[in-house]
Amino acid sequence: MEKIALIADSTCDLDKNIIEKYNIHILPLRVIYKDKEYIDRVDITPQEVYDSLKNETPKTSLPSMNDMESLLTRLEEEGYTHTIIIPISSGLSGTFNSLKLVSEHHPKLTTTVFDSKSLSLGAGALIIECAKLIEANMPYEEIVAKLPLIQEKISLYFIVDTLEYLKKGGRIGRVSGTIGELLNIKPIISVNDDGVYYTYSKVRGKKQAISKLLDLAEEYLKSTRCKVWIMHGGALEEGQKVYNTIKTYSNISELGFGEISPVAGVHAGPGLVGLVVVKED
Repeated sequence: MEKIALIADSTCDLDKNIIEKYNIHILPLRVIYKDKEYIDRVDITPQEVYDSLKNETPKTSLPSMNDMESLLTRLEEEGYTHTIIIPISSGLSGTFNSLKLVSEHHPKLTTTVFDSKSLSLGAGALIIECAKLIEANMPYEEIVAKLPLIQEKISLYFIVDTLEYLKKGGRIGRVSGTIGELLNIKPIISVNDDGVYYTYSKVRGKKQAISKLLDLAEEYLKSTRCKVWIMHGGALEEGQKVYNTIKTYSNISELGFGEISPVAGVHAGPGLVGLVVVKED
């Protein structure tokens, strides 16, 4: 009998109810200040990160090797035979590579570390679909074979108030806009096939950028039924407005709302509004 564990990291931004419902094992990343280190989503909130940015931009780090080792050892002891690990994009973090290394030390577990090539609820959507397949008792090999097909159906877009924090964190990828910021040009940012940020399109001003996100959602929903998630980082009011508008659209099979993690907030800064769309068959 296969007993499959599903592992994610704290930047997947799934809420506690979903994590508990599907028994998802979460490895937290770290937020590091000069004088103190915090565990993502455990002892620091996104708002505390935004409030502190005036004084210091912290660094972030992946889950500790000790946390990874401890979790896999515990899963072995609990009788798990297989693990599926879906971390933040390898193009944005070293978490994927570290998990690959650590999993090799646990030959009793048959492990797949699958690169989400996404982040936040983009990765979260993939994790939920994987969790449903595990819950349905689908064989491990079949689940692993399905993951790339599910991944192809997930699209993520977001806007930020400023590119300053993405630049500071070295996460700018293929997003251009230094000159554009002076002209109030807002890039709609997405992730490419390598899991790296790129500019999907550009508009002038945040109001127009939010309007573009709504247009994108509408375009997807015209052609097929979709699950839709809205996410925000220090932009609750704007995020809720987007959510309230999108919930009037037809063809939505599921609509969710979430807040990005403190670690993601370090790299985005306050003012992020994002959209995740999952096309259904």
